[in-house]
Amino acid sequence: MTSFLPFTRPDIGEDAIAAVAEVLRSGWLTTGPKCREFEAALSTYVAGRPVRVAVSATATLELGLRLAGIGPGDEVITCPLSWVATANVILAVGATPVFVDADARTRNIDLERIEAAITPRTRLLLPVDLAGLPADRTRLYELAGRHGLRVLEDAAQSMGACWRGQRLGSFGDLVSFSFHANKNMTSGEGGCLVMNDEEEARLFEKLRLQGVTRFADGSMDVDVLGGKANLTDIAAAIGLSQLRRLDAFNARRRELARLYFAHFDRSLGFDLPPEDFEHGNWHMFQPLLPLSRMKLDRGGFIEAMKREGIGVGVHYPAMHLFTLYRRRGLREGDFPVAEDIGRRTVTLPLFPAMRDDDVLRVCEAVTRVVRPVLR
Repeated sequence: MTSFLPFTRPDIGEDAIAAVAEVLRSGWLTTGPKCREFEAALSTYVAGRPVRVAVSATATLELGLRLAGIGPGDEVITCPLSWVATANVILAVGATPVFVDADARTRNIDLERIEAAITPRTRLLLPVDLAGLPADRTRLYELAGRHGLRVLEDAAQSMGACWRGQRLGSFGDLVSFSFHANKNMTSGEGGCLVMNDEEEARLFEKLRLQGVTRFADGSMDVDVLGGKANLTDIAAAIGLSQLRRLDAFNARRRELARLYFAHFDRSLGFDLPPEDFEHGNWHMFQPLLPLSRMKLDRGGFIEAMKREGIGVGVHYPAMHLFTLYRRRGLREGDFPVAEDIGRRTVTLPLFPAMRDDDVLRVCEAVTRVVRPVLR
């Protein structure tokens, strides 16, 4: 019997398992030497810029906003086509999320529309790299520079991606990466923030652990309001192993994505993702269902694929349609491109341990499911 193929699955090596066992035996489980080693390795990966880890990428986004001084009365521009954490963190610091619609081709924030959304209260741009395809960093930073705005890159899905030959995180302002279990590299849960200097890094350290500064004589002080967002050494041990394999993981993802483009039945009418192998890390492969031509809704498609032994995800509904944001006056029709993508998107299996014939199996299953229900 053919085994079930999930839409993603982490690849944890024996070296990571051994490293976790070593941490458990050491007696030091929380933030400690492994976290410092992980931060140093991440810093090397992004050309020596300061990097600090935290319990999640959501935490790094919120702390990044605090580093940038964002708070009540401020506006932050972002895109509604993302995991809801992207906007939730803006609310968490007391600021106002201002949405700009997605670009139909890239599915990232439409850079042509940002300028019209800028007001005297705008303080920061928070772009999202959907599915690991970077938003245009050249245009983004030109725009930010013209208006004196800071940038916090939600690069949760784009670890190892690049822009014009430069690895993301090696340039720019504040950059947040995720190490969640479904990302291109994982620490189970976790994330990191790339910063501009050691002063920002020191403040980040205080903000992630109750605002505490410890001194050599055993005394301590608290001079800022912090929280509890530190990463464990257990997670860092996994992350170190994954970082060493990241480039190989991403190379395999590119191979699998090429196979999808080669074998996907284009006559079905799906809108395929941008075929960009220069910049993206192929975190996900997301075609858009041709719902107007189908006698089957997305839920029916997902269930039919499940019967074929294939898992399908949805990443993401347009977040401004959630109740939390409707209560803030947002409604259907405000951001039609994001809404259309959010209604039609499906995430097909893509992870490094997949075999070439797994891609063919998915493509054949899509055809078997969709061909009979086309109008």
